[in-house]
Order: sequence, then structure tokens, then C-alpha cells
Amino acid sequence: MTFSNYGELCTEVYDLTKKVGQSLGGDIEYYRDKLKPYKGRILEAMVGSGRVIIPLLESGLIVDGVDSSPQMLDSCRNRCEERGLTPNLYEANLQELSLPYKYEAIIIPGGSFLLIEQREESLRVLKLLYEHLEPGGQLFLDLFLPDNKFNSSELGRWEGSAIFHLPDGDIITMEGKCTEADLFFNQYRISYLKYEKWRNGSLIQTELQRFALRWYGVDEFKYVLESIGFSDVKVCADFEDGKKPTSASQKMVYQATKL
Repeated sequence: MTFSNYGELCTEVYDLTKKVGQSLGGDIEYYRDKLKPYKGRILEAMVGSGRVIIPLLESGLIVDGVDSSPQMLDSCRNRCEERGLTPNLYEANLQELSLPYKYEAIIIPGGSFLLIEQREESLRVLKLLYEHLEPGGQLFLDLFLPDNKFNSSELGRWEGSAIFHLPDGDIITMEGKCTEADLFFNQYRISYLKYEKWRNGSLIQTELQRFALRWYGVDEFKYVLESIGFSDVKVCADFEDGKKPTSASQKMVYQATKL
């Protein structure tokens, strides 16, 4: 069994648990409101299977999507086709991003930016996103701080499980194992997620996902954006303009402008 980032079973679980238009703490409403004035092209990076892009398209916005997972893009494409939508969907690693358009705005919802494992990789991604913006274009993304309750004795042990019942009667079980963590100095955690698909009591498919998170302090990420060249960087909490982050449990939402 080889590693998969966002493979077939992961995508099935994602589709089941993150419905099209399902707002996470008000994120879809926030992005739709912020993007409403834009008449040109918008990009959703790390688009996944379409939870956010589809309601944005249905509101009349022109939105492209990009993701590195072919399985996620297939799901997104199918969900769009079911609704008569035909956005440009690109399969690409953000570290090598080279799309044919410049964008008035780029968004990364759902804290997905934290999935970029290496800090130098995240800087390269931000530089490429900056290059894909039109002058005066804006980047919107949200981040979170993971639960930092951790005991070193948990390393390498399968901890926690979940069961997902699919519409066709199949079942997917999922277990997680933290394999590496540096919570406070380098601010990252790596886990393995094991998916098993069952049909009538028989195991029919397995998948092992390497799941890495690397997070940032509130001001730290503001400085990162400014170091790339972004200006007028604004930070709010929980998708409410003007609400300052005061707790580690809040979502941090960033808005930054290309000069």
C-alpha cells in the first residue's frame, strides 16, 4: 500500500462530509460577499471537490479552480456538470503553478494552505500566486491553529477512528496515527490516515494518506505575506470584518493586495 495525498477513498469521505455549499463557520458567505464586486476572473486554489467554488459559480462569479489531486478534480467536475456548470479546472501542483490567466482575486478556503508541508514551499506558492494576480488583485485565505494537545507516547500508535456510511451501503473506516510532531518550534505535525472500504463485511479497498499540517502565528503570517510583496494586509477572526483574533480556537482570515 503506497501513500496517497487525496486519493479515491479520501475523496469519497470528503464528498460525504463536506457537501457542496456547506459553510464552515460562515466561510462561503464571507468569500461570496468579498468577491461580489469582481467582474473578472477569480481563482480558487486547492479547490478540492467543489464545496466552495460551486456556490460562487452559481452566484454569477467567474471562477477557475486548481488542485493537485485528480480524484478531487474528477469529483468537482462531476458535481459541476450535474448543475450545468463548466468552470476551468486545472490539475497542478501550486509550487509549479503556471496558468494562462491573471486573476482579480485568488482564494484558498478551508485552511487548506496549512497542507503545504515545507515552509520554503509555502513561500514559493505565495510568490506564484502573487504573480498570477492582476495589479491591485487580492488574495483571500483562512488559517487555523490545530489542537496542540499531544503526548509523545502517542507517536506511532493508531489513535481514534471514524466510520462513514456511503449511500450505496458500503462503509469506509478511518484511523489516524501521528508519526512526527514539533508543535512549538517548527509548528508542524505529520499523521498517517488509514482508510478501509468494506462491502458486506469484506474489505475491498485500502488507502494510506500522509497528512501534514504546518501552521503560523497570526502576526507571523502577516509578515510572510508582506515579505512576498503583498500590501494592506488585513486580518480578521471567524469571517467577521473588524473582529480581531483573540483566541487559538478562532479562524484567522487574511486579505492582502498586490501592489
